[in-house]
Amino acid sequence: MPKGSVVGNIARDLGLDVKRLKSGKARIFTGDSAEYIELSRERGVLLVKERIDRESLCRQTTPCALHLQIILESPMELFRITIEITDINDNSPSFKNDEKRFEISESAVTGSKFVLEKAVDLDIGRNSIKNYSLKPTDNFALKVENQADGNKKVEMVLHKPLDREKDEHISLLLTAVDGGEPQ
Repeated sequence: MPKGSVVGNIARDLGLDVKRLKSGKARIFTGDSAEYIELSRERGVLLVKERIDRESLCRQTTPCALHLQIILESPMELFRITIEITDINDNSPSFKNDEKRFEISESAVTGSKFVLEKAVDLDIGRNSIKNYSLKPTDNFALKVENQADGNKKVEMVLHKPLDREKDEHISLLLTAVDGGEPQ
């Protein structure tokens, strides 16, 4: 959300009058130096003060939340606030290496498997990697298996014999697609 966007109506959510926020000199206490949220006492709302990058704040941890307190004086009151930070699709899947070479004999048996590098996407949940594609598919098929840790095992499987006289080199393109909109 851009700076200045309303995160929540704190006066309404806490059942407070905006006058009480002003007279009580309401302020936010975060406990650390990162101040992503600010309080507008005049409007009784929380606003985005600084751009929040979910990946920098929480990495792959989910859920990701900011914990803060609103403090009022005369009489002293303390309210604990939790703001969940949701992910947007702001990272593209990427591979550590741009190229991977295999030397495969033309006598390789149909069904032979070759493990491919997995892509990395810093986004989580529905915005993380959803699928892979391999093109062209003349000699190889792509096999993607979900693993217990949530990652995917990516292999190419020889499904048609290789012919060195026909093709001395074959170039394939492995693409990782995430679940964001746009992907």
